[in-house]
Amino acid sequence: MPVSHSIGRNLAMAAVRVTEAAALSASRFLGRGDEVAADIGARDAMHRALSGLDINGAIRIGEDSSEHGERLCAGEKAGTGNGPSVDVGLLPLEGPTIIAKGEPNGISVIAMAESGGILSVPKLYMEKIAVGGGMPKDLVSLEATPEENLVALAKTKRVEVADLVVCILDRPRHAELIGQIRAAGARIMLIADGDVSGVIATTQPSSGVDIYMGIGGAREGVLAAAALACAGGRMHGRLVLRSESDRALAISSGIKDLTHIYDVNDMASGDVTFAATGVTPGAMLRGVVRVHGCPITHSMVMRSTTGTMRYIEAHHDFSREAAPLPLA
Repeated sequence: MPVSHSIGRNLAMAAVRVTEAAALSASRFLGRGDEVAADIGARDAMHRALSGLDINGAIRIGEDSSEHGERLCAGEKAGTGNGPSVDVGLLPLEGPTIIAKGEPNGISVIAMAESGGILSVPKLYMEKIAVGGGMPKDLVSLEATPEENLVALAKTKRVEVADLVVCILDRPRHAELIGQIRAAGARIMLIADGDVSGVIATTQPSSGVDIYMGIGGAREGVLAAAALACAGGRMHGRLVLRSESDRALAISSGIKDLTHIYDVNDMASGDVTFAATGVTPGAMLRGVVRVHGCPITHSMVMRSTTGTMRYIEAHHDFSREAAPLPLA
């Protein structure tokens, strides 16, 4: 059953508190060269915050149990058990390496939807293409060439291909794709990590990104789709199976059509809430800063039912709290 309007608003603010907790903890490890500590800190803080949320949640997109024990893993229950039944997708820290190096675009992410609204996928790769809001449904496609997609997008935006900026993860696997994009005449923004941020950037005019292309994490693809479900963007995703073990993992996870091209509605549907908090500065969100010992966070929260996107700056004075949560 869809989440009511008032409950949806409450969930949106609760979701921000969860990502704030993870971002605050991860920020303690900024530039300290320890990505494992940053990841664990974010995960533990998110787990504590999520445990107190009044939802009857089921995690569909979560952490890898082989890496982090049994906390925040797919299949785990989330919340107090009292409240609306929701699917949960989460990423305590996108880009632990980003935090360890003090690089841009580190964020903490959570998405919630009514039961059955978030696609469950295993830890595989996904080929993705995404554009922002206001675009025709089938404007871009994974079955088209990069040049064909760029020409179609440029025509719709009434600009030249040379005016477009394509966001791509900086990986050796993208060498051919990068060559094709350059040959088509478009410009490129390479990012070290953070393809959830990269996809969402297509919805932000200030980011300068027109389209996202390339291969990244499948679970990150679903979370990005949840953001686009709220912001009105378009996205296609297709699993990339590199080996027989990948194929077996997909089948054992219940995926029947291994070549299926997923759209936004396949990955995140119904009443969707998406929240993210910046850990390090990026085109989308500012990172955590501390002024006179008071941490300040910058977050965004979106709901698909209203299409509203809110930015929230929070000043956290833990000295006023009776039992503040530890940040590390």
